[in-house]
Amino acid sequence: MNPLYLIVPFAPLVGAILAGFFGKQIGRAGAHTATIAGVAISLIASILVFMDVMEGNTFNGTLYEWAVVGTLVFEVGFLIDTLTATMMLVVTSVSLMVHIYTIGYMEEDEGYQRFFSYISLFTFSMLMLVMSNNFLQLFFGWEAVGLVSYLLIGFWYTKPTAIYANLKAFLVNRVGDFGFILGIGLIMASAGSMNYAEVFAQADNLAAQTMPGTDWPLLAVACICLFIGAMGKSAQFPLHVWLPDSMEGPTPISALIHAATMVTAGIFMVSRMSPLFELSDIALNFVLVIGSITALFMGFLGIIQNDIKRVVAYSTLSQLGYMTVALGVSAYPVAIFHLMTHAFFKALLFLGAGSVIIGMHHDQDIRHMGGLWKYMPITWLTSLLGSLALIGTPFFSGFYSKDSIIEAVHFSTLPAADFAYFAVVAGVFITAFYSFRMYFLVFHGKERFHDVQHHDDHGDDDHHAHHGPVQPHESRWVVTLPLILLAIPSVIIGYIAVEPMLHGTFFEGVITVNPEHGAMAGLSSIFHGAAAMGVHSLQTAPFWLALGGVVAAAVCYLWVPAIPAAFMKALKPVHTLLDNKYYMDKFNEVVFAGGARGLGEALWKFGDRMLIDGLLVNGSAKLVGLISGVVRFAQSGFIYHYAFAMILGVLAMIITFITLK
Repeated sequence: MNPLYLIVPFAPLVGAILAGFFGKQIGRAGAHTATIAGVAISLIASILVFMDVMEGNTFNGTLYEWAVVGTLVFEVGFLIDTLTATMMLVVTSVSLMVHIYTIGYMEEDEGYQRFFSYISLFTFSMLMLVMSNNFLQLFFGWEAVGLVSYLLIGFWYTKPTAIYANLKAFLVNRVGDFGFILGIGLIMASAGSMNYAEVFAQADNLAAQTMPGTDWPLLAVACICLFIGAMGKSAQFPLHVWLPDSMEGPTPISALIHAATMVTAGIFMVSRMSPLFELSDIALNFVLVIGSITALFMGFLGIIQNDIKRVVAYSTLSQLGYMTVALGVSAYPVAIFHLMTHAFFKALLFLGAGSVIIGMHHDQDIRHMGGLWKYMPITWLTSLLGSLALIGTPFFSGFYSKDSIIEAVHFSTLPAADFAYFAVVAGVFITAFYSFRMYFLVFHGKERFHDVQHHDDHGDDDHHAHHGPVQPHESRWVVTLPLILLAIPSVIIGYIAVEPMLHGTFFEGVITVNPEHGAMAGLSSIFHGAAAMGVHSLQTAPFWLALGGVVAAAVCYLWVPAIPAAFMKALKPVHTLLDNKYYMDKFNEVVFAGGARGLGEALWKFGDRMLIDGLLVNGSAKLVGLISGVVRFAQSGFIYHYAFAMILGVLAMIITFITLK
């Protein structure tokens, strides 16, 4: 086994241990040096592994055998192929940028070393997830990223909203994970193995089986259960509710969790499970419908947000919906391609938002900004490049992946494909509108920050509370350098990678696509090179819809600002619906939390008070008291009573003996 395989995940783990356990001894500089060095070593090792894989050297083997139960083997092992190598590069590169950026963003925070320890541990967990060759290790990485995200979202643990947000994220993910572990259990019970290769070898056999006692296809149930896990991690409707609230954590983790790592775990998992999903059209239709709903309806919510980080968060939800749509139409390479391009431009947008927050002395309300481009030129330019990539501007990275998804849906023959096509095309206009609404309100137009005297969005918990007038300023180089480095792939990576990843042999033997699912074949039939694809797009509906979204945002928020107010007044019920996030939180609170509360109260009254306290505890005490009350009459304390009882006893024994004889 190549020793680099071990270095990739364990270098960040060593950094996390040093910063976490020895943070006080090594100090702030020691903590960020150790963790950044760990992730940088991991990135270099990932690049070398990627180059090795491109030469045809793959690996699938056991690292450590944990337990053997009958024929079932529980082990830690690595599967290194083009899919893994791509994910390793994306995770380590974005993580390194976030680590460097954190030096500037968290410089005043008391939990500096603790934060670096958490983000390095998060990187280790994600790498173990993507490098796994079996379901056990996949589940370990899956749960580990969930646990560390809980710690990161609630990093400011004295702040009630942060505690609420991390608890919400944890509980919603538990719902998804319940489905995930059921799916793993079904596959383990049916295939008799947890190793990917062994399970995939039995895929046709699994497809012929039904659930015991029903006529439900076993593989459809197992794949839907696995996807429910992905719905939790990758924030798909209706398990999306945790992601916007997770903005309560510091901005660097917003970039780390919501760009390249945790939320893309579900997309990666379904792509890895393509040999199973391909054999179930029921599961693929389910995936397609969920992705379509998320892509379209989460975009609408971005339009009315005023918190700069929440706008970017809702765009993440929408783009995850696009990736899920690609999975549903069996365009797995396109989903991974969009995952990669999205990781760079979304990390750029989140870190750009963080730079604006620093420049605005930690005011996050975009209504308090305006005209920042002249004060923050690097943040302005990089944010513009990120926004152009997000809306799918021709020749930018996001264009190649997003346009490929729209075309792939067009070639799909699944029943849900028509709705999906409408959702992803309509989503183009919506994405462009809310992205440039934010961009124009923040960087252009009237300077509104002079009119705002007091900003205290986080309270004193993040140690950045600001009072008084604001004078925006460009951020330090440790903040702007990651922005510049992320802007480069946000512009060029799509042009470079579209041909090998989607139309070459990059994923050959790694991702399975059955011939009857013709999306990838259809895409290849109309592809004539990256440059031709960009030029041709100027005549297509998505380009004009994106342009229309940008122009509409400019009209509404730069030239005629009275229009949004008039729309809000005319469409008050719609605004209320969007402002309450389709009442999903309220529904969950009443139905699930309320139901759980009612069930808990019933169990407490019947189980605790009546059964345990009343019958078992107090009942047994009363029974003992009753028996002792009866026995007390026989225990008088007088000797002649005892002598009389003994005589009666002897007499009874004699009579019994004579009778039996």
